[in-house]
Amino acid sequence: MSKFGKSLWGLCALALITCATSARLTAQTLKHPTVVMISLDGFPAYALDDPRLPIPTLRKLAKEGAVASSMRPVNPTVTWPNHTAIVTGVEPSEHCVLYNGLLVRPEGGLKPSIEPWRDKEEMVHAQTIYDAAHDAGLTTAQVDWVAIYKAKSITWQFPELPDPDGLIERELISAGTVTPDQLRKFEDSSQAWQDEIWAAAAEDILERHKPDLLMLHLLTLDDTNHEYGPLTAASFTAMAFLDAKVKQIVDTLQRRGLSNNAAVIVVSDHGFRRYKNVIQTNVRLRQKGLLRDGPGQPNSDAWVMPEGGSAMVYVTDPARRAELVPELRRLFTGLEGIEGVYGVEDFPKMGLPTPSKSNQAPDLLLAAKPDYMFGKESNGNVVVPVPSAGTHGYLNSDPQMQAIFIASGKDIPRGVQLGRISNLDVAPTIAALLGIKMNRTQGHAIEQIVKGVSKR
Repeated sequence: MSKFGKSLWGLCALALITCATSARLTAQTLKHPTVVMISLDGFPAYALDDPRLPIPTLRKLAKEGAVASSMRPVNPTVTWPNHTAIVTGVEPSEHCVLYNGLLVRPEGGLKPSIEPWRDKEEMVHAQTIYDAAHDAGLTTAQVDWVAIYKAKSITWQFPELPDPDGLIERELISAGTVTPDQLRKFEDSSQAWQDEIWAAAAEDILERHKPDLLMLHLLTLDDTNHEYGPLTAASFTAMAFLDAKVKQIVDTLQRRGLSNNAAVIVVSDHGFRRYKNVIQTNVRLRQKGLLRDGPGQPNSDAWVMPEGGSAMVYVTDPARRAELVPELRRLFTGLEGIEGVYGVEDFPKMGLPTPSKSNQAPDLLLAAKPDYMFGKESNGNVVVPVPSAGTHGYLNSDPQMQAIFIASGKDIPRGVQLGRISNLDVAPTIAALLGIKMNRTQGHAIEQIVKGVSKR
């Protein structure tokens, strides 16, 4: 071959190499980030700026990324409705999750029950961000997320109740992290130990499977705040423990070389409030003859289902709804500890479904005053003083019910104060980060973060 031919061949080869390299760089540059969302259940917004909190990882993420002064939850301010709002971008009026499970209403005036282990398709009546990601060909993972049982759009999972024969469970068993017997007894172990294993499962999924979207839910703080109250010594210890779990996930991303193309989002579902008195509304029903003892178990013309700072009232016989709802409203209006009684006409502005849309919807909603919460007993006194503890479930307008939002990493602007946001904004923001579309949301992608995405 002549010198000219060799030179021409060399130039062509160099051009091909340059084009291939450029294509790889372009693909890397345009690739969406891995999104890791970590929920710290029960972390109040008002606690985030408390200088006493031992949370160096969260403070570092907030400093290096974007942080909201508060994130507004949906009604009722309890775990499953808000985690579902976070991943759907719609209120319970649309997704229809009102409890930490599915409300089952038996006939004959018997007491309703809450059943958590129902299929996601039966419970969640809206598209989720993991549905949208899966439909777009992305891989998804969840560890202890809620209202997600048997979700078909999850690629890898380590559920709230693990199965020793599950894929991720077997990987943890092989690594010596946990034993099959410990997994079989998982539900009876301590909350901190469960969070330890859940964090290890998330670490395993990131290292071995590298999902496009991972959702991790940790519960130690919620459990601690219920028992001891928020911002107690026990609460601070729980926050320090969870901060270490967040660091474990961040360190995993760095160790596996994923941190340059990962966005970490830390959220909570609701805040916390102390209470000193319990309102036993079903005792009130008994006093008025609406609840009666029957063979085997009581039956009632109506039942009140407590959710901490709120409670939902159900008439058991739909044919008597027009008759009983006004009577129940009078019965609870002005009762000690009750701040408000809300009817179906109020539900749309509260983000709740009406009975005509969902059988989960109540006929009335009761809201407690500060220092009060609703209880489940049907015997004894109506109002019972108790040692101070913590709960949530109060109306989402309550400043102490506000949640946290921190985002850091790829496409997240540095040092941005977002002010007040809604948890309905989380799903559309994740969708923007992943470069996918959701069918319909009531929230909107957070503008300051979307700007970062547009610069890819």
